[in-house]
Amino acid sequence: MLDFIKKILGDYRRVEEHVFYLVGAQFFLQMVNTSFFILFNFYMTKLGYKDFEITQFFSFRFLAVMLLAAPLGFFIKGRRLKPFFYVSGVCLPLVSLLVIFAAEHHMDQLLSFSMGLWGIAFVSIQVTSLPFIMLNVKKENHSEAISMFFQTWGATIFVLGVLNFILNSIDPILFSERNVMIGCAFLGFFSLYFIRKINIQENLPERIKLQATDVKKIVKAVIPTLIIAVGAGFTIPVINLFFLHVHGIESRSFSLLSAITYVLVPLGMTFMPYIRKNFGYKIAITLFQSLSIIALFIMATTEYYSQLDYALYIAIFFYVIRQPLMNVAGPMTSELTMYYVGKRNQEFISAINSSIWSGSWLFSLTLFSWLRQMELRYVSIFLITVVLYIVGVLWYTFLINEYEQSVKIKDK
Repeated sequence: MLDFIKKILGDYRRVEEHVFYLVGAQFFLQMVNTSFFILFNFYMTKLGYKDFEITQFFSFRFLAVMLLAAPLGFFIKGRRLKPFFYVSGVCLPLVSLLVIFAAEHHMDQLLSFSMGLWGIAFVSIQVTSLPFIMLNVKKENHSEAISMFFQTWGATIFVLGVLNFILNSIDPILFSERNVMIGCAFLGFFSLYFIRKINIQENLPERIKLQATDVKKIVKAVIPTLIIAVGAGFTIPVINLFFLHVHGIESRSFSLLSAITYVLVPLGMTFMPYIRKNFGYKIAITLFQSLSIIALFIMATTEYYSQLDYALYIAIFFYVIRQPLMNVAGPMTSELTMYYVGKRNQEFISAINSSIWSGSWLFSLTLFSWLRQMELRYVSIFLITVVLYIVGVLWYTFLINEYEQSVKIKDK
């Protein structure tokens, strides 16, 4: 077992140094994102906003990304990507402080505007990071580099979850949701140190026009992302509201729960390159996502019997295993789509995926707001996600088969 772990870690040691600096920058910017993911809904609730109002404000973030991401993908073609990292490093912390100020003073128009700016600031590094990795990392290190990049999301949730639980337990007034989010916003500026350390001559792709075959591949590749993103939009941004309103879990307890859940994510992602290389994409993607769907179904249906004492524990258990199962497949789905569309289209697919995620979440959150205003139960909304996830996973299976067949043809 020890030799196996050494082999896994040895694969990561081969990854180029500039990837570690990019991951460091991503970590501190994800701390900002994570603080909003875990705490902002609770903060807004305490300020008197209803759950459907909160989702309406969040929708402006996704609207901005949806409108900007695809044009950004065309704009970055053939350009250096490091300057876009600086945009996120400077703007995301500043805009986060503006969002908190606008919410606190119930300046709803400013809040809507600043949430849009927040999305633009964050997407500047999200859209450009994967193309940067694909262009400036050896192919044999792609899986490990992509996995490292994705691990920052789970790592920051674990760090912030534990930290918020401890600090809030010490002094819930001093370390309120508001103050913790402000602290994380200032931590975001540390990303600039790591961005500055990325000192390489970037490989730039040629500027080329899309061909009919490129468009066909891109459309096929984004369909499962679109389906899964719409489903995720009904669940991920509001999962804390589900636990708050259905099971009565406040922000401090949810922070600890998220920490426990997401510590499994980076651990699982560490082994995903090995699993993909030895067992293929069908195990690395299809199997893990299928198990996640089952866990989500069981978690959601606890609302039917939420009055029973054990319902809370069932919901917690399946939430804890559901998140890692779905998230660990993320690096492999990204790698698969990058390879499927080919080198000439990797900037486009990265941008389009970001646009799709934001556009889909905008659609889902808007629909979620309407459904909640009609007093539709969380379980009914979450079961929509289950159905969409099933369709998305089946489409990934189709993509895997087609990609593997094309590789076999090239090898002959």
